[in-house]
Amino acid sequence: MKNYLYVFLIAMLPLIELRGAIPVAYAFNANDPNFSLILAYILIIISNIVPIPIIYFFAHKILLWGKNKPVIGKICTVFIEKGEKAGQKLKQKAGKGLFWALVLFVGIPLPGTGAWTGALAASILNINFKQTLLAVSLGVVLAGLIIGALCTLGFGAWFGVQAA
Repeated sequence: MKNYLYVFLIAMLPLIELRGAIPVAYAFNANDPNFSLILAYILIIISNIVPIPIIYFFAHKILLWGKNKPVIGKICTVFIEKGEKAGQKLKQKAGKGLFWALVLFVGIPLPGTGAWTGALAASILNINFKQTLLAVSLGVVLAGLIIGALCTLGFGAWFGVQAA
C-alpha cells in the first residue's frame, strides 16, 4: 500500500509529476507482481490533476507576492517568468486553438511542460477555469499514455527502470 502512496505523492510534485511517477510505478511492478499498474495509473492521473485548481487560482498571486521577498524572491521570479513565457508562447502559436495547444503543451512530456506549468500559464492568460481543467486533465492523460508506452517499449532504461 505504501508504494501506491509513493507514486501518488511523486505525481503531485512540480517538475517531476507523472513523468517521474510512472517509471517508479513500473519499477515497483517489476519488483512486486501484486503491484497493479492500472491502479497506479489511476492514482497518478488523479494526483497530477488534484493541484490544478490550487495552481490556477492561487499560484500566480502567491508568486507575485513572493517575488520581492528576500529568501524566495528569485525562485518566485523564475516561476513567474517561466509561466508568462510559456503562456505567451502557447498563445502566439495556438491562435484560436488555445485549448488544444494547452492539451498538447501538458501532454507532450518535455522538460518544463506539465500540469503545473500548464495551469500556471492558463491562469496568467486568463483562460476559463473549466477549459483549463479539461485541457490540462486531457494533457495529463496523454502524457501518462506516452510515458507508459515508453516504459513498456523498453525505453524505461532512460528513466532507470525496466518494464516487467
